[in-house]
Amino acid sequence: MVLRTIGINNCNIQGLAEQCCTTSVWTVDLAYLLQKFNVGFSYFTITLGANPNYSVETFYKEQLPTDLVRVDMLFQKARSAGIKIECGSISGVEISLMILSGNYIAIALVDQYKLSHSWMEDVIVPGFYGSDSGYTGHYILICGYDANSDEFEIRDPASCRKREKVTSKCLEEARKSFGTDEDLLLISLEKTEK
Repeated sequence: MVLRTIGINNCNIQGLAEQCCTTSVWTVDLAYLLQKFNVGFSYFTITLGANPNYSVETFYKEQLPTDLVRVDMLFQKARSAGIKIECGSISGVEISLMILSGNYIAIALVDQYKLSHSWMEDVIVPGFYGSDSGYTGHYILICGYDANSDEFEIRDPASCRKREKVTSKCLEEARKSFGTDEDLLLISLEKTEK
């Protein structure tokens, strides 16, 4: 979705998957992929490398032992590959301002369960529906912000809806969940020269 948005149409999902060289895709893998296509971006995370504490999450259990070494190596080689990684979080307000400028879109790692089920808090008694549901990592594209309603427009590859809006509060909870490292790739929509 990002590549098409910035006018790179000569690739398909199978080709991109092959370039990632893994089925366990981490944000750092996406950063390397964007770098291959000469896409301007900033990478924000609160953890430089793979967090071994995630081994308690079912989502990470199977792949984490092999991912620890691979992901840590990608982080170590990032600078020499021309990838700058900012160790820190970016706030929802900062994201909204960048999106409103019209110069950026963002890829955010979220807890898919929290993103898709947050509206249930208003309808169902807390703890009743899926309270023991674990973390499920998922990437979404943030492409718009409505200041009047304090909602972000997102594109979710797991959703059948073309356009979807989520409240600022919901997005913050989903992207700051344990397991996400608050990973965010802020993509510049301005053309970069090779």
